[in-house]
Amino acid sequence: MRRHWRGSQPHSRKKKLNVDFRRDAILGACNAPVAHQALTTEPEIGLLLPCNVIVYEDDTGTVVSILDPQVLVTLSGNTALQSPIADAHTRLARVIAALAQA
Repeated sequence: MRRHWRGSQPHSRKKKLNVDFRRDAILGACNAPVAHQALTTEPEIGLLLPCNVIVYEDDTGTVVSILDPQVLVTLSGNTALQSPIADAHTRLARVIAALAQA
């Protein structure tokens, strides 16, 4: 999984909107081969790829949210997506499990 910073920085909100906001990040987490397989199967799926992971702080600590990619099969109605989506689900489940043990 590749990760890079996508913005969503509190200081940019302050600068652009003049509002204070909690610390957070939106991370890009697309796996190129899995995304390619999904896009080859269903070109419009690019609108829905679950490539973002959000990380933010609240009163209880750090929260990490990842969309379950299996919802894409339901949203698209294309059962041919099951294979790449199952792969993405397995990879993201490993990330969630590792974070739960951290």
